Amino acid sequence: MFENMTFDYILKRALNNVSGNVDKRTGSVIYDAIAPCCMEIAKIYKGLDDVLKETFADTAEREFLIRRASERGIFPKQASAAVMKGVFNIDVPIGSRFYIDSVTYYVYEKISDGVFKMVCETLGKDGHRHFGKILPLDNIDGLETAEITDVIVTGEDEEDTEVFRKRYFDSFSALAFGGNKKDYEEKVNLIPGVGGCKVFPAFFGGGTVRLVIISSGYSPVSDEFKKDVKLMADPYGEEGEGVGFAPIGHRVFVDTVTEKSINVSLSAELYSDADLEFIHEKVYEKIKDYFYELSKGWADRERIEIVAMRIGTEIFDISGVKNIFSVSLMDGDDFLSFILSSDEIPVIGEVTFNGDILRSA
Repeated sequence: MFENMTFDYILKRALNNVSGNVDKRTGSVIYDAIAPCCMEIAKIYKGLDDVLKETFADTAEREFLIRRASERGIFPKQASAAVMKGVFNIDVPIGSRFYIDSVTYYVYEKISDGVFKMVCETLGKDGHRHFGKILPLDNIDGLETAEITDVIVTGEDEEDTEVFRKRYFDSFSALAFGGNKKDYEEKVNLIPGVGGCKVFPAFFGGGTVRLVIISSGYSPVSDEFKKDVKLMADPYGEEGEGVGFAPIGHRVFVDTVTEKSINVSLSAELYSDADLEFIHEKVYEKIKDYFYELSKGWADRERIEIVAMRIGTEIFDISGVKNIFSVSLMDGDDFLSFILSSDEIPVIGEVTFNGDILRSA
């Protein structure tokens, strides 16, 4: 708003208000008297511009956006730790620590004999990306095997500023109250490890609510995590009593997304000097990235639609590919697009490129 109020502009205006028979050149008495004041005025205008910018949510920096959103009871999601499943040949002590790839975990809770929940000591998404053999930081008698086998709760990075800004503005378009769909969505999405949620009211009859959730890694959540969400929403044995965040009279059922295996067949013309191994790797990578982006938007779509032409466009950008002849989905049935059900996300099945079967997920 005050971008034009620069030092030069303000000084010029001030000097124009001085009589023309007075020396106003640089270094003159009147110039030296006015210039410092104009510099301070320019700083004031700059400060006013910053105040206006930070006052409104669409231009505010993160600190002031948080202060603005807090007036509506909205706060950014904090980073959370991944919870993994550790499998051992013995029962290890609660609190014992292990590491893999320079990432450290501690044993948190017993699930069954030799199986424990392990919490990553580093907050964020990196915590649920490590699997395999782990090494103890403490001496544990009788320990022979130790490994991380599965994700129980995905870790989350601190909520991105622009994602938080969108959530703030979205709060004006639909009012969350008393167990309506928006209320369930807000409460479930704030649970660490949840990447999205769909709410199906009266799914099993009046008074029932079905929640379908996806992890913050945009994959199905574990059975243990579904139980945790159920306990927060509508605890077992106390269904419909309003003990959790579900209101009185609501019986909540928690499910997770289902992975739908999608087969892709491509036919393309390559340049004579093309690196076939490189192209195979990139084809698989491009399809995987496309499916991941679709899964990220699962909660915002009624259903995910996979478009063969989009896959062809991605493949065409690979170095060495000269032309795309055809792209079909699902076992050569020549689908040009494929629509999943409302609780499905795509994963790579068999990928065939010019008759060669590439590796599957």
